[in-house]
Amino acid sequence: MKRRTFLAATVLAVGASVASSAFAQTRWDLTSAYPAFNFHSQNLAEFAKDVDAATNGALKITAHTGASLFKAPEIKRAVQGGQAQAGEFFMVSFQNEWPLFGLDGLPFLVSSYDEAYKLYQAQKPFLQKKLDQQGMVLLYAVAWPPQGIYTKKPIASAADLKGMKWRVYSPTTARIGELLGAQPVTVQEAELSQALATGVVEGLITSSATGADNKLFEQLQYYYNVQAWIPKNAVVANKRAFNALDKVTQEAVLKAAAEAEARGWQRSQEVDAQSIAKLKEGGIKVEAPSEQLKADLARIGETVVKEWTDKAGDEGRAVLKAYADGK
Repeated sequence: MKRRTFLAATVLAVGASVASSAFAQTRWDLTSAYPAFNFHSQNLAEFAKDVDAATNGALKITAHTGASLFKAPEIKRAVQGGQAQAGEFFMVSFQNEWPLFGLDGLPFLVSSYDEAYKLYQAQKPFLQKKLDQQGMVLLYAVAWPPQGIYTKKPIASAADLKGMKWRVYSPTTARIGELLGAQPVTVQEAELSQALATGVVEGLITSSATGADNKLFEQLQYYYNVQAWIPKNAVVANKRAFNALDKVTQEAVLKAAAEAEARGWQRSQEVDAQSIAKLKEGGIKVEAPSEQLKADLARIGETVVKEWTDKAGDEGRAVLKAYADGK
């Protein structure tokens, strides 16, 4: 009797061990620099939820927003080095590392979401190859709303921006500041409100969403909807972490990522309209650029695109050709 009891207990223990092994859970940290209420962050949360549901809890992704795990400039390297299994980074900020990261920050190359998406399709094969070489997997990319100019004073031409303390977040925005004769100041989004309040920054180019999220209407009075460019965030996974997943889980992650990408692009357009409305409600005067300002910015754009193409070389020309052929 005792022997049978012992055997039964042993069988139960082995069964429990097998069951535990079968339902082993993998946990990922996904790091982002944007506040939880930002549409990119909300999309990350839905992506994580979709992965959890699709894998029956086998892969749990925790999104750490608001630069709570790593600051914006640190996120890409953290994912590359495996300090975080996944992360979201603003591609144009890494243009000095690889010119094609800055492709969608080129001024006036695109002027609509449709064109921006076609540019992404031309860029995507190059982007996937580069990230793979760097030890990462592209999960998805989502556009920000078009970039506009925020200022404290009205502007009618580029000359009105000369000498202004100009917030920059990428090599391209820094170069535009130089060509405008402004004083470029590097400020990350998390420090933007304080920089404006203390006079470190007097004007900037950024999206309507960033303006609304950071309540720029409390410090600035004008928003010129120049739609200069439509940049993207890339959401990436560490290659080793991704490859360690079984095939079924990998497919679930990629399916959820594709859904997040489609959802994110749609929401970006909705957020643009909502954000412009919030800016108006906050007291900012939303203006169309004057013909002179548009002409000045177009000239600057031509210079920036030429300089970028010279640095990007054959790869840059290839992606621009692919974009032109796909239009």
